[in-house]
Amino acid sequence: MSQNPLTADAVRETLADFQDPETGRSVVRLDQVRDIQVTDGRVEVALGLTTFSAPLWEKLGDEAAECLRSKLPEGTDVTVHVVEHQRAAEKIGEVGLAAKYVIAVGSGKGGVGKSTIAAILATGLAQAGCRVGLMDADIYGPSIPHLLGCHERPRMVNQKIEPIVVDGLKVMSIGFLVPAAEAVIWRGPMLHSALTQFLKDTDWGELDYLVIDMPPGTGDVPISLAQLLPPAGTVVVCTPQDVALADAAKAIAMYRKVNLDVLGMIENMSHFVCPDCGARHEIFGHGGAKAKAAELGITFLGEVPINVQLRIQGDQGRVADGFAEPAAQPYLNALCRNLVETIVQRRRENPPMPQLSVL
Repeated sequence: MSQNPLTADAVRETLADFQDPETGRSVVRLDQVRDIQVTDGRVEVALGLTTFSAPLWEKLGDEAAECLRSKLPEGTDVTVHVVEHQRAAEKIGEVGLAAKYVIAVGSGKGGVGKSTIAAILATGLAQAGCRVGLMDADIYGPSIPHLLGCHERPRMVNQKIEPIVVDGLKVMSIGFLVPAAEAVIWRGPMLHSALTQFLKDTDWGELDYLVIDMPPGTGDVPISLAQLLPPAGTVVVCTPQDVALADAAKAIAMYRKVNLDVLGMIENMSHFVCPDCGARHEIFGHGGAKAKAAELGITFLGEVPINVQLRIQGDQGRVADGFAEPAAQPYLNALCRNLVETIVQRRRENPPMPQLSVL
């Protein structure tokens, strides 16, 4: 392989094909390669990336450095510093939501831990540095307020609903508006109206990701979401046993019919490791979601074991503490990384077209 001479122009030329993870376009053309320092066989570069890809910054910095090492003179000492690059979120959909990506977390049936996984994903992305909102669209059984330990009532400011902020995460749920012991008895049109209000009338600000906790099953909410927003990504949560997988497959088929992109599957309650003896027990079986994902041609995003501390933290409204739980931390971090990697890969393969305003 021919190698370029060691100059600032050579650095730019080498990184010309390195794709920005958010837009899929060249980081050089987008002026995200900055502060190039070339001295005595050493190259130091600042690579600007948006918080959209914050969980992958270290990996992306390493990829850019390896790209430079492979094409610059052999033995060049390369250092790439990832710095934050600002890029506004364009408003999407008929509701005018300023979010760069929408992630709907659903399941084929209840009881598989969907809301817990939605809260974990939103919390993990926020802890990694992304700007994240979490919308509880499970109108009949809103669990997000309990999982995050927030029970405030949202305020109206300038005709907008102010979301509740929990550790930097913006949250909106029907659970903030309806007493905990009161049942919500709504038909489809009322569900659609509530979703529209949560999306349009909530002051989300600018977000990298809006995570939506969907109701289980194949009802009205996914159809409404597909109508209100441009194609969003969906994550399907299931447990390993066949009955859960069969329902998950139905949910995936429904998401595809309403043009919601299926990002992948997560297997919850995949196994249990006894904290006393260390023995591993596959209570509901194991690997079913991974096999089903392969069968359906979608990505397997990872698994989450049954963990006593995760259950306790969820019951106490401290889901975020799961990222400090040694037995659970690797699984939870892997879920967030794998999810963003999947989104970035799709952006790079099919870069979104910039929106043009029509005067």
